[in-house]
Amino acid sequence: MILNYIIWNPNPEIFELAIPGVGTIAPRWYGLLFAMGFVVGYIIMLKIFKKERIPVKVLDQLATYMIIATIIGARLGHVLFYEPAEYLKNPIEILMVWKGGLASHGAGIAIIIALLLFSKRNNKPFIWIFDRISIVVAMAGFFIRSGNLMNSEIYGIETTMPWGFKFINTDPSLVAKHPTQIYEALAYLGIFLFLWLVYLRRNGKPRPGFLFAMFMILVFTFRFFIEFLKEPQVNFEVGMLLNMGQLLSIPFVLLGIGTLIYIYRKKDKPKETKAA
Repeated sequence: MILNYIIWNPNPEIFELAIPGVGTIAPRWYGLLFAMGFVVGYIIMLKIFKKERIPVKVLDQLATYMIIATIIGARLGHVLFYEPAEYLKNPIEILMVWKGGLASHGAGIAIIIALLLFSKRNNKPFIWIFDRISIVVAMAGFFIRSGNLMNSEIYGIETTMPWGFKFINTDPSLVAKHPTQIYEALAYLGIFLFLWLVYLRRNGKPRPGFLFAMFMILVFTFRFFIEFLKEPQVNFEVGMLLNMGQLLSIPFVLLGIGTLIYIYRKKDKPKETKAA
């Protein structure tokens, strides 16, 4: 008998190790893949910094800014945008990141703020660092959504497509659902490859702002449309015309479009000549 769906029930824990006097340690695939996003991103940024002859110590500082901004921003984004009332009842749970609850839009806002601070401290044009960090953030999205898949979370609505997944571990309905984690992961991987190839083809000198603008437009446009296939993440989204993820994506898309318009108008604007 050929099934028209895929049964998905991986153990989200890589292994379990009992340590006397300490307890049980059980690292999860999500944590590993989340960390891989930073590790691979660092390697790619190292290639960029060496190509542009920038000291590695500057990259180490940038990595610190990025890690702190991503974790704090993603956590606070989920708390403020999705479940503020629940966390206000028990604020200590805001610190319990291991229980889940991260929002990419919150991470995006925090990263933008962190990069502005970084560029000011290092006297680098903010658009220069935004362009280059956009390459690795797109790639990190691939790892994060892969982690969501291993957690059997953030899946889509019911589907009859043969690639539908039955998420045995987390979905009590036991019906096939769109594996939206895979859709997003592949999209982010494709966006990363596009941005990386543009950077290389331009010999490390793309038009300032282009990579950042395309990242914003491509990532959040895809995020906007993929949300139509997702189940509501929180109760208040039920019955909404546009869910929270879509509403939060719109400003990012507009920012990307605005940046693209600005850099091309600036490029094409004729320079004023001084009177003799």
